[in-house]
This record gives sequence, C-alpha cells and structure tokens, in this order.
Amino acid sequence: MTLETGPPLVANAGIGVHGINTAVDVFRLPDLWQLHLYSYHAAFAADGVWHDLRPGTVSLVPPGTKVEFRYRGRSEHLYVHFAMPGSRDPFVGDAGPALQILRELLLDAVAAFPTSPNRSAAAVWAALWRVSDLADAGTATPRNPVVAAVVRRIEERLAEPLVVAELARFAGVSHNQLTRLFHEHVGDTVVGYIASRRMARALHLLQASTLSVTAIAASVGIPDLQAFNKTCRKAFGASPRALRQSRSR
Repeated sequence: MTLETGPPLVANAGIGVHGINTAVDVFRLPDLWQLHLYSYHAAFAADGVWHDLRPGTVSLVPPGTKVEFRYRGRSEHLYVHFAMPGSRDPFVGDAGPALQILRELLLDAVAAFPTSPNRSAAAVWAALWRVSDLADAGTATPRNPVVAAVVRRIEERLAEPLVVAELARFAGVSHNQLTRLFHEHVGDTVVGYIASRRMARALHLLQASTLSVTAIAASVGIPDLQAFNKTCRKAFGASPRALRQSRSR
C-alpha cells in the first residue's frame, strides 16, 4: 500500500451486518483492499492466520487475501473496500487511543460515499494513515515516541526559535539522548532536520504563494532577510527572488 500516491479509490463503504443467517463467512476480494473496524467478538483469519476480534479491533487486508470469520451471533462492523497501489502483509490490531478518530473517519466515509465519493476517499485516506501508524508501532523497528513528539513540536513551531536543549526538555530526555535518537530514527541531526524543514516550507511558499519574502522568512523562523537570503543560496543555490521567478517561468 503506497499512501504517498494519494487518496484511495473507494469501491464501497458501509456497516456490515453478519452472523445472522450463518456463523461462518469465507471469501476473497481479488482486486480490493479491506479496512474493517469491529464492534464485536469473533475469530478472524487472514490467509490462515487466526486472530481474536473484539470491540476496537481494526484490520487491513490486501487484495486477494482469503479471509474467514467465525461469528458469535449478530455482528456489525464498519468497512471500506478500496483500490490503492502497493502491497503489505495483513494487519490486525487494537485501535487503542486512535479508536474514536478512526470511528469518526469511517462513519464520515460511509455517510459521504453515496453522494460525495471524493470526500469519502479523503476520510478513508486519513484513516489509513492512522492504521499505518498502528501497524508501524507493531513492527520490530517502531517509530520512536520521543522523536515523533519532537518532530511534531518542530512542525508546530517552525516560525519560532528552536533550541535543541529546549526540545529535549520538552520530550523529557537529555540533549545527548535526543541527538542519538534523531540520528537513529531520522538519519539527521536535530539542527539539520529543523533547517531542512524550514527550507522546504520556504521553497513551497516562495513558489506557490504571493506572500512577501519578508513574511515567508518570518514564517519559517528566519526573520533576518540577509540570513534568509544566505540560507536559501546555501540550500538551493539561488536567492529567494530567483527561486520565485523560476517557478513563474
């Protein structure tokens, strides 16, 4: 599954009601992914690997996977069937703190699907990012929570002065520990990451907006125009004005 390619193409979304006429379902969707959020207890297998379902469990199953459900009476779940490039192993796990937002996103997708498929796809896409985070958290190399918290802090406060020691205190770790974690999980220093994010945002605003160079410099935390000009030349080999003109050409 390649989330970076854009929203999925939703084929169907709804609330599935099962376990009424039969206690077992076995089937495949040859060309479509399945995303389910469960509100019941049951047994579930994806390609022969069994899992216990309970309220709050989420599953993401790639196309062509044989799935089997063994119900314990009437069973309802939110579901989305969609097309999207890429592949991955089936994921089954507890939604945890993401449960409420996942439920809201999928309910929005279900409600929007008949009349606004683009809105439905946008809600499913947002849900898939949440599920992707859940799946990553269960791998052998999980996303580090300290790094995730600091990255979010940086994105939220890119226009403000950012000091590594203060970011470390915010995350509850030492300066050296934060530096080590960034090298391990990001492949860059904290200072290097901040600089690259500032320049990426500056380039976007220079080429996609009519904001003044002064306003852009301030919005990425480099209010001194001389310093901003020098940083742009170092990062892109051109001045802010030249970068803006290159887009217009």
